[in-house]
Amino acid sequence: MTSISDIDESRRQFLLYLLASGTLVSAAGCSTGSSTSVPTALAPGRSIHQLTGDVRVNGVAATVATAINPGDVVETFAKSFVIFVVEKDAFILRSNSKMTLPGRSSAAGVVSTAFSLERGKALSVLASRRTDISTPSAVIGVRGTGVYVESEPDRSYVCVCYGISDLATTDNPGISETIVSEHHSAPRYILGDKSASKRIIPAPFKNHDDQELLLIETLVGRTTPYVVPRGVPRTRGSYF
Repeated sequence: MTSISDIDESRRQFLLYLLASGTLVSAAGCSTGSSTSVPTALAPGRSIHQLTGDVRVNGVAATVATAINPGDVVETFAKSFVIFVVEKDAFILRSNSKMTLPGRSSAAGVVSTAFSLERGKALSVLASRRTDISTPSAVIGVRGTGVYVESEPDRSYVCVCYGISDLATTDNPGISETIVSEHHSAPRYILGDKSASKRIIPAPFKNHDDQELLLIETLVGRTTPYVVPRGVPRTRGSYF
């Protein structure tokens, strides 16, 4: 269980990272390069923390004032990204990506699927519930966790950053694996090729880091279940 002191230390290390990198982000949700405010949970009614480049919601160019809701389609293009929140879930959608956020169930008023990633790359932190992430080649059943996903035409990459997830191929749910991860323990490729002898195989850790996870957890009033260590450099130079 994460203690208050761990949470404080994690946030402190995040601020030190921002100061060291020069990437200071204002509480208002825009990259300013001059503010010394630590990112906080987005205000009610706000969806977008930061965006760069060509980002569209339901085909319309987005700004930081754009609302993103269940049922919307969020799309980025070259050299673009968006960091956003939908209720208690938070996301970094990287360049050349397309994500669909399913609408609510009319019966229970809950979203049964976290999102579908048609193409591209997305880092997500999801509120505690049983839900699914889908790509053309994979279904990822998650239970309140942090997950990084890349969707390519012939395969999907999945890193369960922390928490429990059930991985399966889209066309055959019987091909599956349950991942229990404390800290990026078991990244996987899920192959679309039905003739492959193994379709869920080990993969390297890549293209996301703990500072990004801490940022988006902070936007929904949470923190990572581990302290981001002092002096750990970012593995990425940008959010693209």
